[in-house]
Amino acid sequence: MTSIFKDNEFPNVLDDSVEAFDHHHHDVVNEELLAILKNLRKTVAHQKKIPPYVIFQDESLEEMATTYPVSIEDLTHIQGVGIGKANKYGKPFLEAIKKFTAENGIESIHETLVKSSVNKSKNKVYIIQQVDKQVPFQLIADSLNISYLELLEEIEHICHSGTKLDVSYEVEQEVDEESEDDIYNYFMEVEKDDMEEAVEELGEEYTEEEIKLIHIKFISELAN
Repeated sequence: MTSIFKDNEFPNVLDDSVEAFDHHHHDVVNEELLAILKNLRKTVAHQKKIPPYVIFQDESLEEMATTYPVSIEDLTHIQGVGIGKANKYGKPFLEAIKKFTAENGIESIHETLVKSSVNKSKNKVYIIQQVDKQVPFQLIADSLNISYLELLEEIEHICHSGTKLDVSYEVEQEVDEESEDDIYNYFMEVEKDDMEEAVEELGEEYTEEEIKLIHIKFISELAN
């Protein structure tokens, strides 16, 4: 079976990033740059015919407009951005940041974020390995002593960070084809990645687990 890992992608899910910058200097979002990045995201999304949030979430753009990353490596330390997503979408955003900082005399204040090896990080590696082996999600959740929904949230976070996971085997077991299409199309049409809103909109027809599962497939296929 073909591995779900892309080149150089696996090491970036080993650890959880925590902010290591001095909040006295780095906690202010540059609203002008943020607007530029959001417009750029909209343009790229239009070109690729995908929702803007699939490229980078708002939280990721806000952090970019706070720390001014200047390299692909810097981008991988941004919340919700792994090496896969950084390589796929990062170049025009880095160019926009460099142009803005040069024109406004701003020096990059992006610093290497501290990595902490915690149990949750180990869980991510284990989860990815099990999904690669196509182990049923409920068995993975049971082995980690977490609920099915909690496992979906873990996998969702992994995919948002830029790791491509093939979850089609689980989707085929848990969601019928018509429901899958309906939920998938919903995420294609909305402009904001708001799971609470998705559950509110779709919850009468589908369970939260079904919605999250298709959301994971959607993010993994289009964002990574």
